[in-house]
Amino acid sequence: MSMSPYFSLIGQTALVTGAAKGLGRECALALAQAGADVAIGVRDVNAAAELVAEIEATGRRAVMIEMDVHNLARVREGVAEAAAALGRLDILVNNVGGACGSDLLDVTEDQFDYVMSQNVKGSFFASQVAAKIMREQAYGRIINMSSQAGTIVLPGDGTYCMAKAALNHLTRCMAIEWGGFGITVNAVSPTFVWTPGTTPYLADPARRADVEERIAALHRIGEPREVAAAVLFLASRESSLVTGTTMLVDGGWTIR
Repeated sequence: MSMSPYFSLIGQTALVTGAAKGLGRECALALAQAGADVAIGVRDVNAAAELVAEIEATGRRAVMIEMDVHNLARVREGVAEAAAALGRLDILVNNVGGACGSDLLDVTEDQFDYVMSQNVKGSFFASQVAAKIMREQAYGRIINMSSQAGTIVLPGDGTYCMAKAALNHLTRCMAIEWGGFGITVNAVSPTFVWTPGTTPYLADPARRADVEERIAALHRIGEPREVAAAVLFLASRESSLVTGTTMLVDGGWTIR
C-alpha cells in the first residue's frame, strides 16, 4: 500500500494487538509502510515471524510482544514492554475481538464473559496503560477496532453486537477524559472483510450473496487494506481534530 506523505508516521511508534493475521496484520504493515516502528502484540509469538520480516523489509523496526487479552497482567506488561522497546508509544491499535455465535437465549456466563473480555475489557486496560504513557508525552493516538455490529443487530450474535456498542461508547468516554493530554481516541467499524476469520462463513454462496446484498451501496466484500487505510488516517497527525468518533467502513450497510 503506497502512502501519501500527508500521512507519514516517520519517527513514530505503534503497538497493534491481535496482529498475527487478518485486519491486525494489515494495520501493522500499513503503519510500518507509513514510517512507524511497530510492536506486534500476539498471543502466540510463533505466529507472526513472517510479519516481523515484512515490517523489517520496509526499513522499520518490528518488536514481538506476547499478549493475551484475557490475562490482564500480560496486557499491562505488554504495553509497557512495547513502549520500552520502541522508546515511546505514539499509537495503540486495539484490534483483538471475537464472538461466541450463540442466540441470546442460549448464551452462557462463560461465553458472555469471554466476549466482553475479548472486545471490551482487554481494550480498556491496554488503553489505560497506553494513555498514562501518552500523557507524559503530551501526544497519542488510540484506535479501537469495532464493527458495524456495534451499530446494527446481527441475529445470533447479540453479545458481540453489545460488546462492540460498548466499545464505541467507551471510545467516546476515553476521548473526552484524555483529550486534554493530547490524546485522540477513535474507533473503526468495518463491515464483512476478507480475512481468515470470515472466509469460512463467506465460502457459502448463499451467505456471501446475502452479505453482498446488505452492503447496500457497493455490493462487495471489503478488503483488509480498506480498513487499514482508515486506521492509518486516525493514527496520523492529519486526524488531529478527529476524536470520539466511530468511523464506519461498511460499504453502506448501516444506512440501508
